[in-house]
Amino acid sequence: MSAKRILITGCSRGLGLAMVEGFVEHGHLIAGCSRSKSAMASLQARFGDRHFFRATDLRDDRSVATFCQQSLKHFEVPDLVINNGSIINRTAPLWEISDSEFTELMAINVNGTANVIRHIVPAMIEQGSGVIINFSSGWGRSTSPDVAPYCASKYAIEGLTSALAQELPAGIATAPFNPGIINTEMLQASFGESASMYPSPQEWAEIAVPFLENLDASCNGRQLTCPGQ
Repeated sequence: MSAKRILITGCSRGLGLAMVEGFVEHGHLIAGCSRSKSAMASLQARFGDRHFFRATDLRDDRSVATFCQQSLKHFEVPDLVINNGSIINRTAPLWEISDSEFTELMAINVNGTANVIRHIVPAMIEQGSGVIINFSSGWGRSTSPDVAPYCASKYAIEGLTSALAQELPAGIATAPFNPGIINTEMLQASFGESASMYPSPQEWAEIAVPFLENLDASCNGRQLTCPGQ
């Protein structure tokens, strides 16, 4: 497979970092972001100038605009955008979640995804191609107690993505992607010790990376789930 240009949000740890490592191993070029300046500096040093990593606050449209503009200059229009950056609420009933907690979660999980789309899709339209994968969850298609804010954000991603799929011109695609259940810090926050029963991010990436890198415009509007999940 020829090298693809791939933009990934939330790549400092967990699934995002595992995807960066997997895509780089497959020869692709990465533009990645997270809020951590030290993590982004570390990834830049580790992978070199062919790739582009910058600290970015997904909650801040101006921060996202700067990252997208800089990444477009670095390696032009991405072939694949993966909106992975998200957080989960502390495990508690909805009425115990403060307004500030709820607002921050939605700002990262939903607004952050919309911000990236806002600043990348026009370049994709001009290019006439590209795939945008918005990370959803099993909790974007079902629900559980004590994670209502997270469920709400991922249901929002499902709806946002389905509507966007109807708006995009031919040649460009978007799809919501349920990565499955993986032993990440986010899962540990909800599952506790039982999270260890599930694959590590690196084990997951061995399957997810080949699946994601082979997506094309035919996936537009489809609900995707990682194989094996």
